[in-house]
Amino acid sequence: MNATVELAGPEPIRMDELVRQFLKANGDAQPVVTDPQATYFGTPVDDQSLTPGDNPLTGPTRFADCLHRSAAY
Repeated sequence: MNATVELAGPEPIRMDELVRQFLKANGDAQPVVTDPQATYFGTPVDDQSLTPGDNPLTGPTRFADCLHRSAAY
């Protein structure tokens, strides 16, 4: 179809916070250090860089809920 489909969760979450939550849910206490100068494949990023456009398909599952469900298995 030569189109892009944008998907999003019901709430925004920064990548560093997503990694912190993932590590904590897996019993890993290593710190996550945020580097404001880091790039994404060489491109500078900010809080709006890796976010969906105006009309994404929004799923109902929060990341924290996904972690909780996967920990049950």
